[in-house]
Formats: sequence, structure tokens, C-alpha cells
Amino acid sequence: MSCLTRSIVIRRNLAIGFLLWTLASVQAAAEAVRIVVISDLNGSYGSTDYSAHVHRAVSAIIALSPDLVVSTGDMVAGQRNPLLSEHEVRAMWDAFHAAVTDPLAMAGIPLAVTPGNHDASDYKGFEQERRLYAEQWKDRRPDVKFVDEDDYPFFYAFDIGPARLVSLDATTIGRLDKAQMSALAHVFDGAGPARIVFSHMPLWPFTEGRETHIIGDPDLEDLLERLDVDLHLSGHHHAFYPGHLDQLSVIAQAELGGGSRRLIGTERPGPKTITLLDIEADGRIQVSALQAPDFQTPMDVRTLPERLHTPERVIHRIDTVPSGAVEMAE
Repeated sequence: MSCLTRSIVIRRNLAIGFLLWTLASVQAAAEAVRIVVISDLNGSYGSTDYSAHVHRAVSAIIALSPDLVVSTGDMVAGQRNPLLSEHEVRAMWDAFHAAVTDPLAMAGIPLAVTPGNHDASDYKGFEQERRLYAEQWKDRRPDVKFVDEDDYPFFYAFDIGPARLVSLDATTIGRLDKAQMSALAHVFDGAGPARIVFSHMPLWPFTEGRETHIIGDPDLEDLLERLDVDLHLSGHHHAFYPGHLDQLSVIAQAELGGGSRRLIGTERPGPKTITLLDIEADGRIQVSALQAPDFQTPMDVRTLPERLHTPERVIHRIDTVPSGAVEMAE
């Protein structure tokens, strides 16, 4: 082979290598996604008004232009006794869509929801609210790749970028039903590197006065660990806390509506926040939170307790444990 020919071959191979590297870099960048998590936006029972915090949060989210917004429940204020009428429940949903769903949709941002106790309580007597919840979201499905949708918008699963997300139907205190546990055992088959579960009720408690308002099932935690789930997102406890158990990360969301609560062992409620999850192509999840009033200022998680001593488990703040798949953004 002549020197000229060898030079041409080398340049060609270098060009091909650079092209492949560029394509791989573009693909990796395309697979990285940003998800914003919101929770507990409702006001008082039957309310059709949303606080200024909700409106500011929605505006901030639109400015961030994430790939997805996840709501961990309590979007409207049902579960009242005496029961709200169908007209009152529909009016609440109309107000929620006007304040949250429609602005996000107009900005091209999909919204994935999970039921809260005030949206679709599974306790006896609230069957109408569950029916209306399902009706409201039937035609408002997020533009994602569903992998299990038979029970949408209660238990369902979808892929976005490198992540698979699974919604649990957890609106009551106590363990999940056997059907959900069985479905959960197989729903991550073929999933990508990032695995996230979200529900309204948390696995374990985060705030004072709600120590018993939990799923509270060691078998569920064990199952999530066996499935290599990275993160469980929850609402209901009205305080932000990025925590870690033995192998599973857990993040409680602050509320955007009313009723801030104190983390276990603390003296005062924390700020209202939205949670950001930046998921890299390799499945690493970077967590941060933006706080009220403008939802542009990052929250310093070092102001939160290093650990929460709950009756059942010790929850460690994520940044105090060895780095894993889920970590605080720098």
C-alpha cells in the first residue's frame, strides 16, 4: 500500500470514527430528559381557586421547558363529608385544567398524574370521585411511550428517554392490593437504566402528624429493591425531603396548595417547592428543588435534617450517603 493510499485510509477511518462518536453523543444527549414533579395543589374542600403559588409554579415550569411533569396527586379538593356533588367535582377539575393542565399542554409539556386521596379516594363512598377522575384523564393522556396502560390513570407504566416510570394507585393507608403487587413484579421487564415509581402515599413517613399516613409495607420496599428501582416519588406529606433507605431513594414533595407540614423532628414547615429530576442517558438521576415564591431559586438541602427517625425506618438525606444512581445536583 502506497503512502498516499495509507494516508487516505487513515483519514477515512478517522472521519468514520468521528462521525460515529458524534452520532453517539447526539443520541446520548437526545436520551437525557428533565422531569418536574409537583404535588398537592388543592385548596380547601370543594375549592375551585388555586393559589398564587400554583400559578407561579406553572409559569416557572413552562420557562424550564421540561420533557415531562409528574403530579403525585391531590390536584383537586374532594373526599369531603358530606359528599360533594358531581357538579362540584366537575367544577374543581375544570379549574385545575385551566390553571395547570391546559397551560402545560399549550406549551407542549406532557403531564402524567397519579390519584391522590382528594382526587380519587378508594375508601367506600367516594366511587363517584374515582369515576370522574378516570373520566377527566381518559382524553388527557401524556404523549409518552406506554408499556402498561390497561388501568390508566391509576396503575400504569411508560417510558421516556432512559427512564421507565410507574404510577401506583395508593390513595388509602396501608399495603397495595395483590393485583398491583403482581403487576409491579413484571412491569419493569425490558426497562431502561432509570427506574422510577410514583404514588400519592409514601412508603414511609416524612412529616409530623402523618406518621400513619403511609403504605408502610416492607414487602413493597423489598420488591422495589429486587426490581432495581432507583427512586420512589410521593406526595401527601406536604414537605420536600430527598431521602435514601438501604438501597432505594425516596423523595417526598412539598405542597403547592395549602397546609405546609413540619418534617419529623423539626420545628417549622419548609418552603413550597417543585422537584427537578435530570436523568442522564446512563440512568443517573440528579435531584434539585426550586422554592417559592418565584420557583427559580434552588433550595439548599443542607438546611434539612440529615436523617428522619420514623417509627419504622431511618431515612437518610440523599447527599449524606455514598453516591449512587440518585444524587443531589451540585
